[in-house]
Amino acid sequence: MQVDVLNIQGQKTGRTIELPEEIFGIEPNDHVIYLAVKQFLAAQRQGTHKVKTRKEVQGASRKLHRQKGTGGSRKGNLRNPLYKGGGTIFGPKPRDYDFKLNRKVKDLAKMSALAHKAKENAILVIEDINFDTPKTKAFTGVLKALNVADKKTLFVLPENGENVYLSLRNLPSVEGTLLSDVNTYDIVNAQVLVLSESAAKVFSEAEVEENA
Repeated sequence: MQVDVLNIQGQKTGRTIELPEEIFGIEPNDHVIYLAVKQFLAAQRQGTHKVKTRKEVQGASRKLHRQKGTGGSRKGNLRNPLYKGGGTIFGPKPRDYDFKLNRKVKDLAKMSALAHKAKENAILVIEDINFDTPKTKAFTGVLKALNVADKKTLFVLPENGENVYLSLRNLPSVEGTLLSDVNTYDIVNAQVLVLSESAAKVFSEAEVEENA
């Protein structure tokens, strides 16, 4: 899959990047995408919800009145769940919502998400951007030149792109990430995937190594 490399003005540089068909040209598996997104969102949950049981709430432990002879129902103490201020039965307890997915399933999900973006022509490759200092205004100009300023964009950075990341982190419609940190949810959640040239070359180099 040949993709043109664009400059920061949104114009073709004359260079192209070959994105491997083994990743971007596969038939997407929507079910594994669902599993990977579900696992990612589950891992984000804190799971710190907690209610007090009858042994944890405040209140005297004495029996309210004798068992028989009062004409009323049998009663225990004030911490009974049936009373106002009593404990809660079957309430939530702290737990971890994360669950395990096999590495091959995660990899297939990520490749399937990339394949979807390739089918939608929603992948752009841009030459590496280097800012001496963080410049949000300059980065916004790059997005306008690429015609993605009004779209949810996932910008994949090279390893040394700290100033670029600082330039985009305050933009609500842009998510910046390193190639090594890209996950299925980020890809699915974005409308457009923008790869820096050095990040895109990693895919081509990986293909060459596999075929060697």
